[in-house]
Formats: sequence, structure tokens, C-alpha cells
Amino acid sequence: MELRHLRYFAAVAEEQSFTRAAENLHIAQPSLTRQIKNLEEELGVRLLNRIKGRVSLTHDGSVFLKDAKRILAMTAESVQSIQHARSQHMSQLNIGYAADLHCHLLPASLATFRSICPRVSLNLFDMTCSEQLAALDEGDIDLGFISLQQFNSSSNVERESVAQYDVLAAVSERSALSKQHEITLNQLRTLFIIGLSEKALPGWRNWIAEALSAEQFEHQIVQEADAGVSALRCVTFGLGVALLPEQVKLLPHHGVVFRALKPTLRFDAYIAWRNDNTSENLSKYIQVVKEIAARRKGVESHHSSHIS
Repeated sequence: MELRHLRYFAAVAEEQSFTRAAENLHIAQPSLTRQIKNLEEELGVRLLNRIKGRVSLTHDGSVFLKDAKRILAMTAESVQSIQHARSQHMSQLNIGYAADLHCHLLPASLATFRSICPRVSLNLFDMTCSEQLAALDEGDIDLGFISLQQFNSSSNVERESVAQYDVLAAVSERSALSKQHEITLNQLRTLFIIGLSEKALPGWRNWIAEALSAEQFEHQIVQEADAGVSALRCVTFGLGVALLPEQVKLLPHHGVVFRALKPTLRFDAYIAWRNDNTSENLSKYIQVVKEIAARRKGVESHHSSHIS
């Protein structure tokens, strides 16, 4: 999936017409139609209804449009920041993030930092965790929002846990497990488990293996997906049950339901940076992230104790 696919989809959704959207985008209509079809095939869902020349959004399309607009807006802001920094010689901070992780912490920290340091250009890069680690090693980004402590990187990379998330079981809505409020690990013993690849989430496979091993669970991962969307598609096709971070609920998941696990599996999410990066802006931003993470953790702890 590329940014142009999101831009094309947003244009068709807003115009409710392939013809008008193609004119606005200055591309041929057959090419636009093909690009949207490729996007739907990659996501594994139908985004648009096409009835007698009229175009409308499906439910999945409405959900995806919000995320597409958010990503396009963030990208446009990043481009504008870089251009403005070039003309004004502003200092910059390059931040990598995985779109499916830190969906609450990242926007909050950016807004707070912008209020504190309005003259610093914030450049955002949508990257997988693996790409972020490589970019940190090369010095291409200052900080990455990643996941899991178990990863290989240079000794210069520091990391700190800033959030904890639950692991959920993604099951087909046709499965008997979908009728349950929660799923025990024991119920998964005879089922195929779908996981995320090292490209998508470094260390995820090993982390899941260790977590299940602690429960005397002999698991078998028969399918590894390079993205949450791909893992959900495997579930839809009936290939097994996927164990995924709770944030995947934000992705289109037609035909899939999410269930809590018992006992609960929780994993840490991290920020990472090079310890030889002496940027004052980086130090300020790290402090902002830590403070927001601490407040969020305090609110969640209070809420949990109040419920119990």
C-alpha cells in the first residue's frame, strides 16, 4: 500500500464518482479504478459500493477513510514542516512510528511537544518496527515508536517502555469461539496460530512462544503475516486464530471478531533512540513522552482499582 492509494481512495470517496475523482487527480479513469481495486484486494475488504454508476462507502470503507485522511494529513504536515524548516533554518526532530502501535501516545506527545517547542520541525515517518531500528542505526531518525524489548540493534540504541497493551485472539465470526466473551489458552491447543513476522514486529514470534511456554502450551505457528491486515485476512480465510496486539481492532476486520485471552497476555511497547544523539530537542521530546505515559498509566491503574 502506498500513499497514492490512500489519496486516490479519499478522492473517490469524497466525490462519490470515479469520473470526477479521476478528473481532479488528472489521471485516466481506468487507471484509478484499477488502483482502488488493488487497494481493496490488498486489504481483503470491499471499500466502495458500485451500483449503476453510483459510488458509496461500505462500513469498512467509512472506517478506513478516517484513517486514510489522518495519515494523509500527517504526511502533508510533515512535508510542510520540512519545507518550512528549509526556508527558516529551523531545528528538526525526525520521528518514526508504526501506524498500528502507540495510536494514543503518539498524537498526544506531538501536540504537547509542539506547544512547548513551536519552532521545532516535527518530521514523521510511517515505518515498520524493523525499518525504524535500521533508521536508528543509520541515524536517519532521532526516535522510534516500536514494540517489544527483544530485538537486535546496535549497542548505541537505548529504549524505554512507555505503554502496555493486551494481546487479543482474532477469530473468525463463523467460529464457535466467537460466541465466547473470552478465550482460554487451553482452547487454542489444537488450533493453528497465526503470528506476525519479524518484518512486521521484531521479537513478536519469540515473545509469543515464551508467553505460551510459561503456560505449558505447545503451540504451532503455521502462518506469519507481514502486517496486521494480512493476519486478519488469514483468519477470515479460516487458516487459524491470530494472536495480535489490541490495536489491530482499529483496522478493517470484516468477518473477524476479537476476544480477550485468559490468562491475560500483555506486552510492553517502547520508544527507542541512540544514546550518542545529543539533540536537546530529542531530550525534551523523550521527557514529554515519559510524562504522558506516566499519567496514562496512573489513570489506567486508578480505573482498574475502582472497578475491582
